[in-house]
Amino acid sequence: MMEELKERIQSYKTEIDAFEPGETNASELFRIKYLGTKGIVKGLMGEMKNVPAENKKGLGQLLNDFKIFAENKYDQLKGSSINNAEVTAHTSIDFTLPGDALPLGSRHPISIVKNKIISIFQRLGFAVAEGPEIEDDWHNFTALNMPQHHPARDMHDTFYVSHPDSGGAEWMLRTHTSSVQVREMEKGKLPIRIICPGRVYRNETISARAHCFFHQVEGLYIAENVSFADLKQTLYFFVQEMFDEAVKIRFRPSYFPFTEPSAEMDINCQICGGTGCNVCKYTGWVEILGCGMAHPNLLENCGIDSNKYSGFAFGMGIERITMLKYQIKDLRLFSENDLRFLKQFTSAM
Repeated sequence: MMEELKERIQSYKTEIDAFEPGETNASELFRIKYLGTKGIVKGLMGEMKNVPAENKKGLGQLLNDFKIFAENKYDQLKGSSINNAEVTAHTSIDFTLPGDALPLGSRHPISIVKNKIISIFQRLGFAVAEGPEIEDDWHNFTALNMPQHHPARDMHDTFYVSHPDSGGAEWMLRTHTSSVQVREMEKGKLPIRIICPGRVYRNETISARAHCFFHQVEGLYIAENVSFADLKQTLYFFVQEMFDEAVKIRFRPSYFPFTEPSAEMDINCQICGGTGCNVCKYTGWVEILGCGMAHPNLLENCGIDSNKYSGFAFGMGIERITMLKYQIKDLRLFSENDLRFLKQFTSAM
């Protein structure tokens, strides 16, 4: 029995010496055959139980040497496989070939125009202010001179939301960023010169000219001796910087509960050049913003002395400015995420 095992071990050693890595996974095949759970080494170890007690020590040493011999051969095969893989990888890649171009994204046209608007007003000394999109009734309506049952509330189709800590008060998705102006005025830090960009929500039917959510930039300037002339010159500068110095501008009397006097500002349609189209409703003019002098009630509601301070406010829809800037005729394109549309603005960044 002892001699037979010695002969088999010697035969296996000869076989291992002659083993060459002819296949790609030669090292793994070797491991399975010799060192695996059902391999030759494990099989020889299992035959120790049949060896007489006086021979176990000598055979155990012999088997242990054979195991080490097989493991060393496996390490050599594994190292050879790694080197071959590296050589193959290096020789199969042509580093002189040009790389694959990575597709570049682009800014959304709304973001481009919003940043442009912010940049223009920052040059006039306006700071950027932001606030929550879920508002209470006071900041969204009442403080803006729109008490309960005021007919001006009907101008806003409001999304009301439930709030666990409302205590019976009404909460809503803000219908304009004027609520941010109220929050800034309540801080009592005068003078105030801010613009308030952000998303707003109104329950409107989605069409080429309207959407249930859109973006606004509203502005507020409160100080001593602020006049309507200051408002007009500020807006003249904005329009000429955003569009062109040759753009035609007009102001029309209007009504807003939080400004008095109030006006709407029109420019000649940038899509049809003033000849008439569906965007300007064939009038040649497009209203781009509302504005006016801050109503005394608004100032008093926010703790500002209306006898000492005056100011002006304005608000515009970013989508409307973007449509005129880039001659886009359908508001819905901004929210459809169509890459064919968005990729056109790569160069506008």
